[in-house]
Amino acid sequence: MTFDLLALGNPLLDLQADVDAEYLAKYDLKANDAILIEDKHKPIFDEVMAQPKVHILAGGAAQNAARGAQYLLPANSVIYFGSVGQDKYAELLTKANDEAGVYSNYMVQKDIPTGKCAALITGNDRSLVTDLAAANHYKLDHLKAPENWKYVEEAKAFYVGGFHLTVCPPAINALGEHAAETNKIFSINLSAPFLPQFFKEPLDASSPYWDYLIGNESEALAYAESHGLDTKDITEIAKHIALLPKKNTKRDRVVVITQGLDDTIVVIGDVNNKTTTVHTFPVHPISSEDIVDSNGAGDAFAGGFLAGLVSGKPLAESVDMGQWLAAQSLREIGPSFPSPKKAYTSA
Repeated sequence: MTFDLLALGNPLLDLQADVDAEYLAKYDLKANDAILIEDKHKPIFDEVMAQPKVHILAGGAAQNAARGAQYLLPANSVIYFGSVGQDKYAELLTKANDEAGVYSNYMVQKDIPTGKCAALITGNDRSLVTDLAAANHYKLDHLKAPENWKYVEEAKAFYVGGFHLTVCPPAINALGEHAAETNKIFSINLSAPFLPQFFKEPLDASSPYWDYLIGNESEALAYAESHGLDTKDITEIAKHIALLPKKNTKRDRVVVITQGLDDTIVVIGDVNNKTTTVHTFPVHPISSEDIVDSNGAGDAFAGGFLAGLVSGKPLAESVDMGQWLAAQSLREIGPSFPSPKKAYTSA
């Protein structure tokens, strides 16, 4: 079996619950942020599990995007790589992927549990606290094994969740190098502000391979600060990224920055001529009353956008597909999509 899109990330079981501002303050958390666990955060998972209205979902940003892309693509289009434990939580993740039509190609850790993420919801904001556990132990050897590398050689496009920069940068760069050599699509997501702040070195090492970079405005601002850019203008930040040195000069670099309900900014960088073209795209309208949960909306955008790219759609239509799927996800609990499946309609 061959797959058009190969995604690499950190598979996690999401535990989602409503909390108040006092609960966030208790653990020094921000209302709309994403962090890796510290010792002081360890009690959160048991506390969330004890809540009567906790929602347990298959998660991990890249896995969410993979399911989103498959939602819009023909059957058997997406394969997902990551590391899990040998436990019931991994079985739940695999089942969720099976139901979404995504093929799970996990590296299994016998002595390390499956990772988990507490999604703490306050209104329309979410604070993500992640214990990577097994997800933190993915190895290049798994990707390079002949039975797995064949999927790399057969795929048309690659997507990496930025959180994987904390796990196995060599695997990210191996995919990027293959993509550059074969003129395939390589895309990555900034994923969270702490990544350009504290994982700048592996982020920059992967940048020559970026054909598409996806992020939101807070992540773009964090990138600008960590890289000494003297601007807070999102478009100017995207222009800078678009013209970074690039391995595969047969493709322009495209930087896509979402801004919640505001217009999405897209900058196309002609790395050969050092010029940029700026586009803005409105989101699909959705009333505040219809927003059930913003957790996973950015992943849904990435999934819809990737589905467009893999299908050979024009850039504007690919962005619109991302906007459409994000709007669908906002109406659902957590990083999920309508069932029965809805057909994409342009704005």
